[in-house]
Amino acid sequence: MSTELLSNYIGGRWVAGQGAGTALFDPVIGTELVRVDAGGLDLPGGFEFARSRGGAALKGLSYRQRGELLAAVVQVLQKNRDAYYEIATANSGTVRNDSAVDIDGAIYTLTTYAKLAAQLPDGDVLRDGDALSLAKDGSFQSQHLLTPVAGLALFINAFNFPAWGLWEKAAPALLSGVPVVIKPATSTAWLTQRMVKDVVDAGVLPAGALSVVCGGSAGLLDALQPFDVLSFTGSADTAATLRRHDAITRLSVRANIEADSINSALLMPGQAAGSAAFELFVKELSREMTVKSGQKCTAIRRAFVPEALLPAVSEALLARLARTTVGNPRNEAVRMGSLVSRAQYDSVQEGIARLAQGAEMLLDGRRPTLVDADAAVACCVGPTLFALPGAAAVEASAVVHDTEVFGPVATLLPYRDLPQAARQVQRGLGSLVVSLYGDDAGALAGTAKVLAPFHGRVHVVSPEAGASQTGHGNVMPQSLHGGPGRAGGGEELGGLRALNFYHRRVAVQGAPAVISAL
Repeated sequence: MSTELLSNYIGGRWVAGQGAGTALFDPVIGTELVRVDAGGLDLPGGFEFARSRGGAALKGLSYRQRGELLAAVVQVLQKNRDAYYEIATANSGTVRNDSAVDIDGAIYTLTTYAKLAAQLPDGDVLRDGDALSLAKDGSFQSQHLLTPVAGLALFINAFNFPAWGLWEKAAPALLSGVPVVIKPATSTAWLTQRMVKDVVDAGVLPAGALSVVCGGSAGLLDALQPFDVLSFTGSADTAATLRRHDAITRLSVRANIEADSINSALLMPGQAAGSAAFELFVKELSREMTVKSGQKCTAIRRAFVPEALLPAVSEALLARLARTTVGNPRNEAVRMGSLVSRAQYDSVQEGIARLAQGAEMLLDGRRPTLVDADAAVACCVGPTLFALPGAAAVEASAVVHDTEVFGPVATLLPYRDLPQAARQVQRGLGSLVVSLYGDDAGALAGTAKVLAPFHGRVHVVSPEAGASQTGHGNVMPQSLHGGPGRAGGGEELGGLRALNFYHRRVAVQGAPAVISAL
């Protein structure tokens, strides 16, 4: 009996690829689940359908009406939520709590943008500032407007968030009036395809507003036109290839890139072992290492601690990590599932080997004891912790500042003083997020400003916010997601700021009556 070949939705209809397809596997028990293929699709025709039909229909609505569309999408996803959890367990190998980060995070983000629509005008353009006079008598003025881009939004996404990765991009795009074409990562495309199918079947969006292409990415960028936009999440190597494409270099397609990120956490000076800030730091580091088996672009990779506290932090963290059971996510005793694929498993093993050449391994998770899983089949890696012996070693090391192991792996890095710690954090060459832990508001604020130019988000945790803080690695739709330098230089979310990417700024010059009529 052959495995189901998932169809693509392009040009307003479901279309099967013409090839045999690429198999998607259960990374814990190894069974083949479904196949995906995008061979032979009419991408130029499908993209034009999205622009002309989907774009026209969306732009015929006001911002508030498009917000109502997002609310309708939320209802569809809520109705089918249980099926999404089953797919995530089978295809991503995640325990239920980790699946929630992706699935419920996606629904929360969509809900947030549906509500934000109420803050927008009940029209089809956004005013950018006040009108300015260009004539002494005020008879000629300039008004800047933000108008939705004329083309479509192509999303090329990573494997680790097949649900949230779709909707955190699609929500502000659809709210802006821009149709969406999503190309999910092949290995976990099933959940993305199922969500799109449910929304399409429910008929809550105009035809052409939402399309999905599963399988290979060949031809996608070739089908872009000058007024389209591209948003990519993935490796820096792939991002560099995309940036060299004619769509970017010749047609000036606007591109938003989120790439590699060697994120940091910093325990501030003056904290005693067992203090509130100390405990918050250790708890958050343990959580960031193990949630989704460390497969988050925002996960903590480098953890900076005062030299004198290295033994205490190591002991406390190892005690927490020792309680992490690894194995089959269907077993209620398991707290951490698998990596998403055999390829990802091999990549993490190679990354651990690289770090082991330049750092001491405190906890080896390469061959963990598994619960209800066969170690020869399951793509499981246990929490793996490294450390450097002192501040001088941190300065001399290159590998810990250059290597992102996309799994449950982190390195403890001791520092002498705060200026030295800040310099070492900056060696990440641009990251999505850094988190600070301490109890001195002034010192925390000062350090946040020092590190701000090198990060998209500075997450500050002091005892009074310990219970309410949203987590180092949790991307909230109200806050910016993105980062400079190595992190790709892109920006997403940030509340209504996300709409900027899907709008063009234009200056309209004319008489006051014309400006008022806008």
